[in-house]
Amino acid sequence: MSYLRNLMFAVGGSFALIASAQAAQEIEMHEVDAQGVGDSIGTVKIEDTQYGLLVTPDLTGLSPGAHGFHVHENANCEPLELNGQQTAAAAAGGHYAPDQAGTHQGPYGQGHLGDLPILMVDEEGGATTPVLAPRLKVSDLENRAVVVHEGGDTYFDHPKLGGGGSRIACGTLGK
Repeated sequence: MSYLRNLMFAVGGSFALIASAQAAQEIEMHEVDAQGVGDSIGTVKIEDTQYGLLVTPDLTGLSPGAHGFHVHENANCEPLELNGQQTAAAAAGGHYAPDQAGTHQGPYGQGHLGDLPILMVDEEGGATTPVLAPRLKVSDLENRAVVVHEGGDTYFDHPKLGGGGSRIACGTLGK
């Protein structure tokens, strides 16, 4: 019963967050691969709220299921050569971690500040469910990239960084 009560609180809280949002900005998201930046797949709206950053995706053309979703260091979605091979959106750098946390603990932990909640994609390839990043604000995303990864995110560092695998979509705020 407490699960149902918590779920109802979370859904109700989401509507309250949307109503109290302010200072909205949109980030256009693009397909990315080892050859470069491709077509637009939609937008991600970001807004400051009293509870943190409200991130509202309006994305299409993604594979259904859970995807890693992060703020990365650099406002650059171009590929770079890493370990001898061209890598999609590698110019975005690593997860945004201004305090050099050195750990991957998810949006509610004390690890990388750029860890966003999982992006859920429906059976038609759309992502529209808002998520909350309680430790971020719009200004933290200035001159940064927002990246969608191929798979889900475990938020663990070992045995392998659980960030979701290859970068499949990217957008920037600034630059």
